[in-house]
Amino acid sequence: MSSSLDKLRELTSRLEDKLEQKEKVSAVVSEEAKEVKKSEKKPPSKSVEKVTENCDNVRDENIVRVKELYEKLKIYEKSPDFDKVFVYKAMNLSGIGLKEDDFGEVREGKYIQVIAITYEPDKNGKKKAKNISLGYFGKAETLETKLKNEIIEFVLRWRYEKAFQNVEHYKDLIARVETPSDTLF
Repeated sequence: MSSSLDKLRELTSRLEDKLEQKEKVSAVVSEEAKEVKKSEKKPPSKSVEKVTENCDNVRDENIVRVKELYEKLKIYEKSPDFDKVFVYKAMNLSGIGLKEDDFGEVREGKYIQVIAITYEPDKNGKKKAKNISLGYFGKAETLETKLKNEIIEFVLRWRYEKAFQNVEHYKDLIARVETPSDTLF
């Protein structure tokens, strides 16, 4: 079991490193764009292209694995359209720790669920968080280690893809700001 936890910790560490690398690339690209005059277009440097291509490959591999786990864990039963699973604002686990100090530990007496979080307006129009169970896997004590690891991997890889989408969103917004025009829209 500890080797599985070590593998998950290593995977999480690698995912965080790749995300950090992607964010650094975004900062470099943004900084280069500021240096270029509005009338000039400078081709991206080879190193930026290479890093961007590498990040795209990592993202492609991640999304393939997320889809495999989506099907294997039968998340499609609660969220039939795979692409819409990324509409949720966040995703969490109940019954399994994901923090550094309790990573991968099952909480005895708890039920294991993948929980998606969305925000919907209440009757007064105020946004309220809503939890949606995307997968129920029974009591913590009866959960097999392989299944537990796949559940954790699904949530982490979902979060990784969501982070890529957020970075992409901000890159698009920055590009709009740097485009010379009277309005942003």
